Amino acid sequence: MPPKQRKIAILGYRSVGKSSLSIQFVEGQFVDSYDPTIENTFTKSTKVNSQEYEVKVVDTAGQDEYSIFPAQYSMDIHGYVLVYSITSEKSFDVVQVIYEKLLDMTGKVHLPIVLVGNKTDLHMERMISCEEGKRLAESWKAGFLETSAKQNESVGEIFHTLILEIEKANGNVQEKSSCIIS
Repeated sequence: MPPKQRKIAILGYRSVGKSSLSIQFVEGQFVDSYDPTIENTFTKSTKVNSQEYEVKVVDTAGQDEYSIFPAQYSMDIHGYVLVYSITSEKSFDVVQVIYEKLLDMTGKVHLPIVLVGNKTDLHMERMISCEEGKRLAESWKAGFLETSAKQNESVGEIFHTLILEIEKANGNVQEKSSCIIS
């Protein structure tokens, strides 16, 4: 079977680690230098439930609550990773604005989304509790993970979880097996 093509957009406030998560997922390395992203696309093959996927990750420019939401992020995108930093209230607020804009743009009531609280390695500076993140994700019926791009914690799981969310939205639900192969 040929791999299924899935296009995923990573959205969030600036400096929350969208690029770090993308690069960690695709290349397996943490990039410390920071140049604001305009837009990059990364491609990686991955396997979920014995199905091959070719995942295109669209790493977007940081959004704020006033950004005009680019229309291309609502077309041909199968699912979304919405990222906030656990050290920033502002990024948590912005991710909720982005979510509302996504629903408006797509005209859908439910989208395949994984909400990601990044930067768990900075736990001393935590401002958003894990519970707050979980509650928000549940209100959206979205997946939820806390990650550290720097320490490569749960980075691959973001994309696996999202692929499962996309398949579920497409009506291709398989019973979850308890073994995870990455």
